[in-house]
Amino acid sequence: MLASDRRLLQAQRVIDLPTFRYHPDPLATGEIAPSETACRCCGRVRGYVYKGPVYCVEEVDDELCPWCIADGSAAERYSATFTDNVGWLPADTPAKVVAEIETRTPGFVGWQQAHWLFHCGDGAAYLGRVGYRELQQYPDALEMALHENDEFHWSVEQSEEYVRSLHPGGDATGYWFRCLHCGVALAYTDMS
Repeated sequence: MLASDRRLLQAQRVIDLPTFRYHPDPLATGEIAPSETACRCCGRVRGYVYKGPVYCVEEVDDELCPWCIADGSAAERYSATFTDNVGWLPADTPAKVVAEIETRTPGFVGWQQAHWLFHCGDGAAYLGRVGYRELQQYPDALEMALHENDEFHWSVEQSEEYVRSLHPGGDATGYWFRCLHCGVALAYTDMS
């Protein structure tokens, strides 16, 4: 079968990816992508692989299918996590929420150390990278970005200049989340 025929068949398939509560559209964020690679965990070619971070001893990057992440089998087999929340967890976050985000949810790649955001005693849904233009549509997230460097005593002008430089694909970018309970938009930023 020609590569063009495979792509056409792939495009015609009904996407039946697992549902991830805390990462609702991993195709849009680029953390899951079409691939004919066999999953290292289940051995099946399922049409998609996970492209995000895998924290484990064994090298399994780009070789895990979304189904093995969703059911926890990849995390169990490789003692893997898909996000690194050390130091970022609010005290009111239930252990089962942390376990679901770390071991059964696709993570995302950040410039430095990506971390999950939490709100209303739960994990927030990761929606993707954003820049200043996108943040302007979400005042709560924009406000978070403007004040995240307060601890470093940045001036208002420095914070505003930095936030205006954010771009979804840039050297400085924002990571957008939404609270699953109250719907508030959340964000943090990072730079290369």
